[in-house]
Amino acid sequence: MTDQSPIQRWRTPLLIVEFSALAILLASMAWFSSLAESGEPLNPAWLLVPAAASLAVFVSFIGLMYLRWIVAAAAERQVRHKIVFSLLVITLLGVWAFGIANTWVSLSNA
Repeated sequence: MTDQSPIQRWRTPLLIVEFSALAILLASMAWFSSLAESGEPLNPAWLLVPAAASLAVFVSFIGLMYLRWIVAAAAERQVRHKIVFSLLVITLLGVWAFGIANTWVSLSNA
């Protein structure tokens, strides 16, 4: 058996998590849409399913970006890549948190 590089060792599990979470996210959106059409009320606790799935999509996407940008970068460029990557991660997770917070607030006010 050959030793795998860090990129190959983490890439497959991250891709599996990303696409599985994306499938869960799309299925939950379709289910919520069918509930809305039928007029049945939605328990707000069910919103944890798409929230967790979307977070898993973001985290696995970030992990894959880390493997592509930081691990694969030349040593002399890693500091610059880490700074840009950190800003991107903060932005992505901030947008996710903002969306979750807005959803929660809109449900609380309804």
